Amino acid sequence: MKIQADNLSSQLQTTLLPVYVLSGDEPLLISEAGDAIRAQARRQGYTEREVFFVERGGSNWADVLRAAEALSLFAAKRIVEVRMPSGKPGPGAADLLRMIQVAGDDLLLLIVTGWLDAAARDAEWLAVAEQRGGAITIRPVDLPRFPAWLQARFRAAGLAIDEDALALLVERTEGNLLAARQEVDKLRLLFGAGARVDVAAVAASAGESARFDVLQLTRSVEAGQAARALRVLDGLHTEGTEAPLVLWALLRAKSELQSQRGGTSRRLPFARLTVRAARADRMAKGQLHGDVWDELSLLTVELCGQQVLPLERWQMRMQGSS
Repeated sequence: MKIQADNLSSQLQTTLLPVYVLSGDEPLLISEAGDAIRAQARRQGYTEREVFFVERGGSNWADVLRAAEALSLFAAKRIVEVRMPSGKPGPGAADLLRMIQVAGDDLLLLIVTGWLDAAARDAEWLAVAEQRGGAITIRPVDLPRFPAWLQARFRAAGLAIDEDALALLVERTEGNLLAARQEVDKLRLLFGAGARVDVAAVAASAGESARFDVLQLTRSVEAGQAARALRVLDGLHTEGTEAPLVLWALLRAKSELQSQRGGTSRRLPFARLTVRAARADRMAKGQLHGDVWDELSLLTVELCGQQVLPLERWQMRMQGSS
């Protein structure tokens, strides 16, 4: 069966399935879901645990299968945990299928993978695992859902938080759930259960821990959110993201906006934006003098519908630097 991540706790209270598959690319939520499964298994007498790390094309599948099929010396219930980042067992597919089939009674099989692409989601091993047990897909907590997620963490910790304090913490930890959880834990230690956290407490406690990806940049640009797009761009720069990858994301946004000419209120000078993108590309390759990140900032703002330089000055700048 497919199990919603939010429903895992109630499902575990109902019955412990012989097989669980955890997939996703949000480490904190994957870890917490795995902890919940292991904790329930321990309560039901699963006292032994073996963990195997298998890369795609790995050669240790036979060892994993032998461990799954072996009898415990003390007849104890066991958890066999297979960590398979790619979600693709390769030559070990038959062994993985066999493990899924022998799970049950005294053996709980927990399979932890990264995000599954379309091919992996159609794999036979996953279909059989869903028939015998449960598959939980852990999805990232995006910005619209992040405040509610964080608010729930405060409630679970026995804390209340002011609206402006929550907004500040969202800003400082966006995209970094581990940092957000650590801040909640820290504030609980500082103030104790039952306290109310204000903006001064968050400002004093929380450093800048937000993390961004290029998809957030394209979404911000497509929405015309210049201030947010520049913040994401600065975060990508700080985190060491390669400029060509950022340029690719901006060109993707430009292409999307260009295809929506009738569906956006922005009148964008696409020819000018193409030249701006070409300049950034040449700077990234060392073929044109200038700071590529400054040029990417200008491109970002103009894609959001704000002209950063009057046309005459822009033309003069182009002529002077070519």
